[in-house]
Amino acid sequence: MYHALALVAVGLLAVARPASRALDLAGWAFFAGTLLFSGSLYALALSEARWLGAITPFGGVSFLVGWAALAAHRPGAVAKPGEIGEV
Repeated sequence: MYHALALVAVGLLAVARPASRALDLAGWAFFAGTLLFSGSLYALALSEARWLGAITPFGGVSFLVGWAALAAHRPGAVAKPGEIGEV
């Protein structure tokens, strides 16, 4: 749940200042984390493929990378009113 809210926050921040590598990395990391972590757990629960459990930690690491990238984003990098969309 918190990762989905973080992904929404990344999207809102990216609208304010789209040229941020930290936000790009955070967005992709949260997306990959959701696919790898949740996707592997769903697939593990619905199938007998036990090897999918080995993929789950990669999703957790992706979430950690996403949080670190979001924390590395400088709050001062957000655009001022009238600058939205400018690079």
